[in-house]
Amino acid sequence: MNLLSLFAKAGTNDVAAAQTDAFEAPNGKAVVFTCIKHASVRIQYDGLEIQVDPVGAKCEPTTDYARFPKADLILVTHEHFDHFDRDAIAALRKEGTAIYANPAVQGMLGDGTALRNGERAQVRGDVSIEAVPAYNTTPGREKFHPKGRDNGYVLTLGGFRIYLAGDTEDIPEMADAKGVDVAFLPVNQPYTMTPEQAARAAKTVQPKVLFPYHYSQTPIQRVADLLAGSGIDVRIRDYR
Repeated sequence: MNLLSLFAKAGTNDVAAAQTDAFEAPNGKAVVFTCIKHASVRIQYDGLEIQVDPVGAKCEPTTDYARFPKADLILVTHEHFDHFDRDAIAALRKEGTAIYANPAVQGMLGDGTALRNGERAQVRGDVSIEAVPAYNTTPGREKFHPKGRDNGYVLTLGGFRIYLAGDTEDIPEMADAKGVDVAFLPVNQPYTMTPEQAARAAKTVQPKVLFPYHYSQTPIQRVADLLAGSGIDVRIRDYR
């Protein structure tokens, strides 16, 4: 995999000054990730603007999505306030914006396409989405993200595979994620994973590059320490 090695440290999550990482897809086209915050990720690919779980003022720091380019594709994993924000979606929409979400969000939004765990969508010839399970397994935590309700996504862009895990623990279904280039795994117990769970999940998925995200106050360097020597490139960005 040829890294284009774009990285800029920013003091805010403004679109003009943000942390970015760029990669080359198998078809030779660039895939660029911009860290916004928490679980909010911007992805650019071959003229497409993709936003994952865009949240504006409901989750600090406030993000003004009116300053971002309009989105061609928006993915929403589930209905919690730090993942689903109607105002952010409205600011990003244009005619023809495709929205994919779990059924609960699609119902609340009254628009877009609902994907259940295991369902797929072909956005265009070289862009596809698969909704995958995301849920809690630790006794007492199941109420946060019950099995079957929420989505993670495997997004494929020109053969480049991205695993966006959503809010989940290290579930058995992660073994089905094959050939992942980049993974985003959540690390904020008790809602998602401990660093130890995230390290186990990474060893299961075996991405080339791991971005721990959704980590709040978790000592996130612990994930990198646990994966030292694994061959997985762990990149810590400001996804608190």
